[in-house]
Amino acid sequence: MDVNDALKILKDHKYKFTGKREMIVEIFCNEKRYMPAKEVMRRMEENYPNLSFDTVYRNLSLLEKLGILESTELHGEKQYRFSCSSKEHHHHLICKKCRKTIHFDMCPMEILNDRFEDFKITGHKFEIYGYCSECG
Repeated sequence: MDVNDALKILKDHKYKFTGKREMIVEIFCNEKRYMPAKEVMRRMEENYPNLSFDTVYRNLSLLEKLGILESTELHGEKQYRFSCSSKEHHHHLICKKCRKTIHFDMCPMEILNDRFEDFKITGHKFEIYGYCSECG
């Protein structure tokens, strides 16, 4: 996904294209890591000095609902990243320091499905936390 794909999703769902939404999308498109709403707001304040945290958070929630962003909780705080462009099923390694993500294709559900035959699994999310080679 890129900025144009994200803005098309907004348009297809009949949401207004605004400068603030475009800036949020551009911020995430240029990053390959999770970011908290506070960091997004800090990056936007120079262009939008009267920006409220509620506006940022509402837009992040909307972009997540539309599948443009995905979220996780790191250090007790909800954080967002640009949704993966890969349509293949995969999971993430997440650096606890720099919040960079690396995707991997192996899925532990292949093992679990065989163990719990009497339980119908309808979805899952699998993330592994640690430190990347740069943060080590």
